[in-house]
Amino acid sequence: MSIDSGFEKRVGRVVRDHDRMRRNGVVHRVGKDGLIRARPRVARPRVPLRGILIVVLLGFAFKSVLWVHIGAAGYAERVDDLRDGTPVERAGAWLMQPDGVTVWIGSELRPYLRR
Repeated sequence: MSIDSGFEKRVGRVVRDHDRMRRNGVVHRVGKDGLIRARPRVARPRVPLRGILIVVLLGFAFKSVLWVHIGAAGYAERVDDLRDGTPVERAGAWLMQPDGVTVWIGSELRPYLRR
């Protein structure tokens, strides 16, 4: 342990904070003593929640259109056929199973999509 180990730790912390400020941005705060301090902005995960929501809604819309077009019995039959297939097909059957949201959206779309 050297004499300057405390100094090295402080320098390491300053460099680490400076790198975080460069990556995430800076937040300036005025302390009780009137001194303006720069702190790194808290990095939040960059998950596009709006995009995920749009994909989920489009999935429900797709399932609903298929449910209306094929009919409830035909749709259930095709999902049952998928359940007997490969693991990928079984995963697709789990995703495509008719749920309450799909049936509700399909019943709302039925007057517009029926031939």
